[in-house]
Amino acid sequence: MKDSEWIADLARHGLIAKSFVPPRPLRELRELLRYRRKLVETQAAERSRLLKLLETANIKLASVASDVFGVSGRAMLRALIEGKASVEAMADLAKGRLRHKRADLVLALDGRVEAHHRFLLTVQLRRLEAIEADIAALDLCIGERLEPYGAQHALLMQIPGVDWVVAAVLIAEIGVDMSVFVSVYHLSAWAGVCPGNHESAGKRKSGRARKGNVHLRTILVGAAICASRTKGSYLKDKFHRLKVRRGGLRAAVAIAHKILVSAYHMLVKNVPYRDLGEAYLDQINQTRTVANLKRRLERLGYRVTLERAEEAVAT
Repeated sequence: MKDSEWIADLARHGLIAKSFVPPRPLRELRELLRYRRKLVETQAAERSRLLKLLETANIKLASVASDVFGVSGRAMLRALIEGKASVEAMADLAKGRLRHKRADLVLALDGRVEAHHRFLLTVQLRRLEAIEADIAALDLCIGERLEPYGAQHALLMQIPGVDWVVAAVLIAEIGVDMSVFVSVYHLSAWAGVCPGNHESAGKRKSGRARKGNVHLRTILVGAAICASRTKGSYLKDKFHRLKVRRGGLRAAVAIAHKILVSAYHMLVKNVPYRDLGEAYLDQINQTRTVANLKRRLERLGYRVTLERAEEAVAT
């Protein structure tokens, strides 16, 4: 009760900072993007259910085709629903590179498809197509709402791992005016991508990331995983260094934090993204890197003598 009275007294004197409430256009864009995320999650769940149904019918299409829901895969699914084509005829529906796997497709499509399988496949495929149509309609609407923020959207897509959707979510969740946040550190804490600070009696305890904006944090972690696959980028090198010591999930959260910090400074200063390069960390830790590589070679039984390239040329 005393805490409530104290908070009420602070609020009455205007000593409590206001919560971040984006302007109306961004709130509307935020609702569209959050609903799009739900549809994408529903689409993924429906695809998993369809693949599981194929397994119960002893159809191993997913083990041969990398994309069961591509042009070739959907043609085969519709042929399974009709139940009139032979296994060889269904395998002939393959397009592109999948045609080279015809023998494997014949074996993968040779299952026991019953009437209830065909009924469920029909329903699930229809639901998938409806979800895809809804996502396409949402993308058109989101694209129209993003037009006033086209410059910022194009700027954010320069960051490795940040695609059209991630950049749109960043704009919808944090806006384009960074003055609403005290600093980049406050923004990171609000998003939930910075380490927690749990210290008691001089002893530091759990440092797990604090809670924050779940929509922003989820999309940033996904972008971080994509950035870890971008060749020649600083974020990829940093991710793999952290992954060895701290694990994949913590490394992804750390890279998500770096992406958010980059987005903040890019929006504040209106400057393009400048990648530090894959060799940046080796350059700033040159002495440590040389010692580690020398030690590894010595473990393999080599005798290593180090000499700088300039000295070798002069000699």
